[in-house]
Order: sequence, then C-alpha cells, then structure tokens
Amino acid sequence: MQENAQVFIKIDEYKKTLETVKVIKTKLEEAREILKRISELKIEEYNQLGKWDSSLEEVEKKMASVNEALGKPESI
Repeated sequence: MQENAQVFIKIDEYKKTLETVKVIKTKLEEAREILKRISELKIEEYNQLGKWDSSLEEVEKKMASVNEALGKPESI
C-alpha cells in the first residue's frame, strides 16, 4: 500500500464518522467524570470507616471498663 494513497469516501459517511467520533469523545468525558466521582466516594468511604472504627474502639474500651468495675465489686 502506498503511503500517500488517497482515500475517497462519501460526504454522508464522513459526516457520520465525525458524529460518531464526537459521541465517543462525549462518552469518554462522561466516563472520566464518573470514575473521578467513584474515586472521591471511595476516599469518603474510607474516611467514614475509619471514624466508625474509632467509635467502636471507644465503645469497646468503655465496655472493658464497665466489665472491670462489675468484676471487682467494692466492699460495702
């Protein structure tokens, strides 16, 4: 095949091709935005899970303190 070979296509097909390329570009931009939002949500999820973990640890410490107090009654 020659490097500088000319290719002829119908104008209608060319316009359809341009429109298809435009649609693909739009879809790629939408996909990039969705991926960005998912990434943001995962970071938010990770932070929230960390907060919940800290809360659970705090409750566990309080429960251990209560259990210790109940296990060692003071003399009356």
